[in-house]
Amino acid sequence: MDQVMAEDFQVIDNCLMIRLPEEIDHHRAGYISETADRYLLREEVQNVVFDFENTRFMDSSGIGIIMGRYRKISCFGGKVYAVNADSQIQRILRVSGLYRIVETVK
Repeated sequence: MDQVMAEDFQVIDNCLMIRLPEEIDHHRAGYISETADRYLLREEVQNVVFDFENTRFMDSSGIGIIMGRYRKISCFGGKVYAVNADSQIQRILRVSGLYRIVETVK
């Protein structure tokens, strides 16, 4: 089982890039959310990009991670993006309604 590490968070230009783990569940959600929030407060970040390249499973806590970061960044006019989402993750984004607030980029 892979761990979420500090190097999975990078600020590139004005974007916070978050490389998500293979499984996004409640065990990892707290760390991901807290670390992302520290970057949002500390850095001049305008957008958040979630990289799903390695992700094969996401439960409702993953939806919570995305919603929470969207609420914070949208207050400042920022956007949330999802990259490298496979068909299962895209389906979760669609079914949950996140497709309305998260722009998916291949």
